[in-house]
Amino acid sequence: MRRRTALVVLTLGLAVSSPLGHAQTTGTIPRIGLLRTNARGAPDPAAEGFRRGLHELGYVEGQSIQLEYRWAEGRPDRLPALAAELAAINVDVIVTGGEQAILAAKRATMTIPIVMGASNDPVGAGLIASLARPGGNVTGMTILSGERRRRLELLKEVLPRLSRVAVLSNPAFPGTALDLRQTRDAARTLGLTLEEIEVRRAADLETAVSAARQRAQAVIALADPFFTAHRARIVDLTTRHRLPGMYYWAEFAEAGGLMAYGPSLLDLYRRAATRVDRILKGARPADLPVEQPTRFELTVNFKTARALDLGLPQAVLVRADRVIQ
Repeated sequence: MRRRTALVVLTLGLAVSSPLGHAQTTGTIPRIGLLRTNARGAPDPAAEGFRRGLHELGYVEGQSIQLEYRWAEGRPDRLPALAAELAAINVDVIVTGGEQAILAAKRATMTIPIVMGASNDPVGAGLIASLARPGGNVTGMTILSGERRRRLELLKEVLPRLSRVAVLSNPAFPGTALDLRQTRDAARTLGLTLEEIEVRRAADLETAVSAARQRAQAVIALADPFFTAHRARIVDLTTRHRLPGMYYWAEFAEAGGLMAYGPSLLDLYRRAATRVDRILKGARPADLPVEQPTRFELTVNFKTARALDLGLPQAVLVRADRVIQ
């Protein structure tokens, strides 16, 4: 009887200390819900970065971890239903980015851990209590920083006579208010006038870019998963209207935008995988501080500059982390 009791205690002890937490104690591999705003099949550096991070940590998809994908197809209004689906199948962790998607996940569950791959203003949106002590079931990465001024400075270097900049913003996105406020402050210090143009639906993009061309010499799209999901369309329109564009993510420049300056979306989600790993090993989201980006990348599309008849200053080219020919 003593030997049987000892074996039971030993077995329970191994189950509790297992690196895969609850999922392994129940005899299943962990299931991670990946909630994305963009379309299924479209290039997705966030999903790629997350999978890369898992691989670096030793996970093998389909063997030691399972990913449950949900795609909103560029329609943020679909996010609540998709988040509810992931909560209903009781995934071990939900990974997502952008305030609308994170809020949808948080409203769908208060118990399943949620890891943010990227968020604009998680405190202001009510997602967490503070960066250092998130509380609740949400942790991860934020893109919160003071880099709005740098984007405008780079535009001024390329366009010395720049005086008016159009800003595409989506008022339905919870991160817009802070982003827009900081962009206004930066423009004021640089003597630039902002032309604020609202975009609420994909159908509004053509009218918005046309208005931007009439009212400004360059355009900036704020950091919003909606814009990222429709980056090919935005870049196509700005190119047709011969409007130089500055964007947050390198993927816009890869799609043909003039310049992008910001953190690496792929790297943010790669780092988010470490948060998932710690949670699967027993850490609580409430105790894991939210991380801010520490490295920013400048991507320049030289081909687009030539098409716009713009001469890129050597100082900009030298500082670029990547120049697309």
